Amino acid sequence: MKKFDYTITNEVGIHARPAGLLVQKVKEFDSTVTIEKDGASCKASKLIALMGLGVKQGDTVTVSIEGSDEQTAAVELERFFKENL
Repeated sequence: MKKFDYTITNEVGIHARPAGLLVQKVKEFDSTVTIEKDGASCKASKLIALMGLGVKQGDTVTVSIEGSDEQTAAVELERFFKENL
């Protein structure tokens, strides 16, 4: 399992557009990706659940990746977060 923490810099947090982009990105991998904030977590492939976490600018999330391509997924997702969130 790979994990990384990321502090959201996007002014509006993980709202509809970036959440949709994140779901699309996650679906490129075989690994299961989970996002956690303040003890609540959800699969990053579930748009409504992801938006339900209420992630705002300044919040720190933990991203966990587990599966056959977790190494590649972790690198690409960390880059995605830096560029989009």
